[in-house]
This record gives sequence, structure tokens and C-alpha cells, in this order.
Amino acid sequence: MYRTGTATLPLHGGKAPSWLTGRMRGLAHEIANIIIDEYGTAKFIERLSDPYWFQALGCVLAYDWHSSGVTTVVTGVLKTVLDSREHGVVVCGGKGKTSRKTPLDIQTAGEEWNFCQKTIDELVYISRMTAKVDNTAIQAGYQLYHHTFIITKEEKWAVIQQGMSNEMCNARRYHWLKEKTPSLVEEPHNAVVCNIKREKALNMVAKESQAARKASVDLSKEPTKKLFNLIQSTSRPKNQASLQRWLNNNDDPWIQTQNNLNMPRNINWETLNRLYEFQPRNYEEMLNITGVGPATVRGLALVAELIYGEEPSWEDPVKFSFAYGGKDGVPVPVDCRAMDESIQILKSAVKEARISQSDKLRSIASLQRFVPETITS
Repeated sequence: MYRTGTATLPLHGGKAPSWLTGRMRGLAHEIANIIIDEYGTAKFIERLSDPYWFQALGCVLAYDWHSSGVTTVVTGVLKTVLDSREHGVVVCGGKGKTSRKTPLDIQTAGEEWNFCQKTIDELVYISRMTAKVDNTAIQAGYQLYHHTFIITKEEKWAVIQQGMSNEMCNARRYHWLKEKTPSLVEEPHNAVVCNIKREKALNMVAKESQAARKASVDLSKEPTKKLFNLIQSTSRPKNQASLQRWLNNNDDPWIQTQNNLNMPRNINWETLNRLYEFQPRNYEEMLNITGVGPATVRGLALVAELIYGEEPSWEDPVKFSFAYGGKDGVPVPVDCRAMDESIQILKSAVKEARISQSDKLRSIASLQRFVPETITS
């Protein structure tokens, strides 16, 4: 599946100053007008779901390119300037407590666009599941604190959400796009970008975890007492060695180290009872059950390998990185070589642009006319 990513960015405190946010809103409004008029709403949210374009937009709006605030400020600005009637696009949710209002925002927009209630409910479900996946099915030490669900009057959607790691002092951004998400629980992201990659991260939505997902569902349909006895059994199946290997050799402090085959201490056995009573047909249904959190997902993954030998993926889903570095060494010192290479790539792209030489010269001349005026003003 095509991927463009998850973003990891250093945490910066404080707020964007009012003198800046006002200008950001004005500029963002005009940029949105031009793109939507020229290409339509679907192309606009497709660009937002591309982490490179999103990051570039943040830079154009004059926000710190390497700050975690890029996500919250840019989406917040877009939420204030995008209008359901003028643009046919709305941004639902936001940071912290505002994220909990996402279902209400979706309901309001859907009613304004005359969506049927079934469509509105489906959009609310997708919003909830994207958050559930990134908070629960992928365990890399990040807790979601920002969730935005972007929808269009044509019923297209995109998700931009962000998790925080206080331990690593950075944030990770997740991008989703309807057209690039045929499944919510297998390779679902449109974007995975990061300048920090975990050596090990439980990734239950990786394609390689397909067998582990099926085994987890099978186990969730077993009576809770039987599942408990399987875990506590003194007879150790042949797969124990591989299970012990990845239980005991984790250097990442966020991973709960265990010296036996017990469930995580905070597993909710009432949730497992609920799963047994519901009898989920697939991993998506299992994940959607209220109470199924990281501990339940991890516990079932442990037992899936113990009983069935189906090891989940431990590959962090990060694929790309923005960072050249920063002048102050945040997040890393500037990589001058990488910057020089990028400059040459961009120069080549300009030379290959499909415009005539006369058009190029005319464009340059037009730009030069503004230079004296700018200097003297």
C-alpha cells in the first residue's frame, strides 16, 4: 500500500502569538480558496494527508517547521477558516478536550450537507476507529492528544492526529485518507514519517501481523476462564522460547518487561468477558469493543504467539523523515549535505518545468519588478 505517514516532532511549549495567527488565518484562507477552486475539495484534503505538503503548508504559514505545534496550529487555523458553504470542507475535532467534540462536529456538518444519518454514523465510527488504531493497535509509546477529522460535502474524509511521548520529548503525527484506506486494520495509514524510529514497536496493523490478528480474534472468542488457564498453565508449549525472547530483551523503557507468560497486570478481564459474549468476527470488530485497550491487545498478541506461534510485527511503521535538522540542534544538527542535495533536486525540477524559455524569462522579469519596490518600501 502507498504510504506517506506518521510525523515525529519535538515538543514545544507556549502559544502562537496573535499577531502571527491572524496572518496565518488570512493566508490559509486564500491558499484554500485557490486550491479548492482549481482542483476541488478531494484534492485539497489529499494534499493535507500528505505529510510533506502539510509540513510545507506550516512553513508557508510561518510556523516553526520542526515543532509539534505545526499539527495543532495548522489544523486549528484551517478549522477557523474553512467554511462548509464556501469551501465544502470542514475540520472536526482538535486538541485535547476539543477532540472529544469530533462526533458533534461531524453530526453538524452532515446535517448541513443533508447527509443521511447512516452516513453520519459511519463517519463518526471511522473517526473513532482511526484514533483507536493509533492509540491501541500500534504501541510505540505515544498517547494521542490531538484528533482532527476532515470531511467534504462529497463525503470524502481525511484524518490528521498526533500522539505525545513525554519520555522522548516529541510528538508523532498520523495521516489517513479515505482513498488510501481500504482497511482500517491492515496498513491503513496514508502517511508514516518520523525522525525517530523505535527499535521495537508492536504493530498489529502491519500486513505481517495478519496471522497474529486472526489468532487474537480466535482467542477473544474463548471463555475467559479457559484463556486464563492457558496463560497460567505450567506446561510450556514449544513456542515459549520465541515468546520469552521478545518479552525479556526489550531495551525500550515503554515496553512492559515480563519474566513469565502472564498477561499484563492491568488487563481488564471484564473486557475479555465482553469479547467472549460479543464473539467478534474480525479484528476490527474486536478492536471496536469498549474497553479494548493497549493491554488487551498486547495480552492477546502474547498468547497468540504462545499458543499458535503467530508472532506479531515489531516493525515501527515510520517510513519517512522531514528533518534536515535545526540551527539550534533541534531535533538534530543541520544536515548540510542533505539540504544541498534537495536544493539541486529542486533546481532540476524547475529546469524541467513544462514552460517555454520565454515564459521563464517573462516570469523572472515580473518578479524583478517587485524587488526595488520591496527594498524601498
